[in-house]
Amino acid sequence: MAPAPTLLTLTHAAAARAKELLARRHGEVLGLRISLDTKGCAGLAYAVEYVTERSPHDEVVEDKGVTVFIDPKATMFILGCEIDYVEDKLQSGFVFNNPNEKSR
Repeated sequence: MAPAPTLLTLTHAAAARAKELLARRHGEVLGLRISLDTKGCAGLAYAVEYVTERSPHDEVVEDKGVTVFIDPKATMFILGCEIDYVEDKLQSGFVFNNPNEKSR
């Protein structure tokens, strides 16, 4: 029997950037929340925000020292996703590498 897929993972670059952003926040921050927003070409986009209070229905993933809360409505869309952080000359940001994605 194959093991259940991991809900999500962070690359080392994404974990380092998340830790940096969380350390800059004032007040108590528990981690980052991933949810879905309705926009973009495919109709859905990932949203990342700071978490100061846990929602009782959030899925919680801890990877490389970062706590990520996942909105229950996003769980089925994020299963198996790898979050990376990419920085180049023109832009920087978190990149969601999702094996279930049909279009971008």
